[in-house]
Amino acid sequence: MFDWRALQKHKIISICYFSAIAIAFVLSLSHNNNVEASTDAKDYLSPLIDIAEPVPSSLTTDFETQEAPDNIKAMFELMDNMINYQSARKEITIQRGDTLISSLTRLGIAKDEANQIYHSVKSDFSPSSLKAGQKIELFVSVDTQKNNQIIGVNLLTIKLDASRRVRVVRRDGEFETFTEEDELIEVDNAISGTFNGAVSVSMRNAGVSQAAVVGFTNLFNDPINFSRDIHKGDKFTIVYKSLVNKNHELVKTGKIIYAELKLRNQTISLYRFEDGKSGAEYYQPNGQALKRALDRKPLAFKAARISSPFGRRLHPILKKHIIHWGVDYAAPKGTQIYAGGDGVVQVAKYNGGYGNYIKIRHNAEYSTAYGHMSGFAKGIRAGVRVTQGQLIGYVGSTGRSTGPHLHYEVIQNGKRVNPLTIKASAGENLSGAALARFKQNVASIDKQYADVITKQPAKTKLARK
Repeated sequence: MFDWRALQKHKIISICYFSAIAIAFVLSLSHNNNVEASTDAKDYLSPLIDIAEPVPSSLTTDFETQEAPDNIKAMFELMDNMINYQSARKEITIQRGDTLISSLTRLGIAKDEANQIYHSVKSDFSPSSLKAGQKIELFVSVDTQKNNQIIGVNLLTIKLDASRRVRVVRRDGEFETFTEEDELIEVDNAISGTFNGAVSVSMRNAGVSQAAVVGFTNLFNDPINFSRDIHKGDKFTIVYKSLVNKNHELVKTGKIIYAELKLRNQTISLYRFEDGKSGAEYYQPNGQALKRALDRKPLAFKAARISSPFGRRLHPILKKHIIHWGVDYAAPKGTQIYAGGDGVVQVAKYNGGYGNYIKIRHNAEYSTAYGHMSGFAKGIRAGVRVTQGQLIGYVGSTGRSTGPHLHYEVIQNGKRVNPLTIKASAGENLSGAALARFKQNVASIDKQYADVITKQPAKTKLARK
């Protein structure tokens, strides 16, 4: 990065240096009226140009091609022009419909220079990915005698996130682009607080990141109704990882290690644990999974009506009575479809009459299936682990279908059952060697975060929605 204070210092030195040259030039003329100067003016100016960099390429070219002045007045006019150029900081806020070139030219940068910057930036960053509201910082040379007209760009910075930025620098009249990335530091966040109003507001006021608040509420979302069961004075504790930059600005919220709710009549503590089989899960201190019922309507459009229930019906296309092995929810095309529970995607492909089809295995007992989707969410494929409420696809009418809807099935021990009547749970308790490792993990977490984790007997009777 340029040291702009040093640049200003260089400009002062340059002015003094130029003045000394001018005075020497005057003295030489006054004492050698009949002798031709043996040194070209460009020889005097070239050291000055080196000292005063960076300057616009157009200005440098003017100096390099300038004829030697034939009198002192011309010399001082050239010096005045140099002094008129100063560095200034500018900022651009990208607006809807802007391109990099249009935003630069709107600021007053010449179109040719904006094009040069665009082509330089493309090597490290796609200008088309700029978003409305994003800011670009520039240091430019301006002419103070022409209402601070921009003469050229010296440095341009596009901030990608809290730890990465693209820089465009003028060197020798050309633009060079490179990406800077700060080394990230992983830090622990161990925060306890008291609810005093809305859950999210209380937790944010205590210093919990927004992403960690969402993760915390998702963990307890099934046994706890946050609008009904949380009261003023109830407490929470959360321990989670995060990545920060060198200025300790949050870049990314990481995994939750421990989460606890202390309510009037119950305390629920959850520890993160990876058993090596199903990935990371959260368990109570005794190794029991926090029971999370499968979602009966895994759609963003919660007002979706049941267009066809589970059971025997007259098929609208086949025109005969057959068993309908799921529940159909009518919803607009493109409505988001969520995973009904935590699990692993077993199937994600076009499947005959089901159309675009996904099947998720939640545990040894339960699986869910989703049919007639218009498409799958990014990254959804066989073998991918998903969490309850995660976007997996979109409502459509592919396969044997008369209109956009979600066909939703629940499979229990290999048999399809009514999603509306079962009390399915996606959690499995720990046992054997996994339970022993988990208890070691609990002891380690309790010891490391003893200042925020206070041990109390966990009560097993959990409030249900």
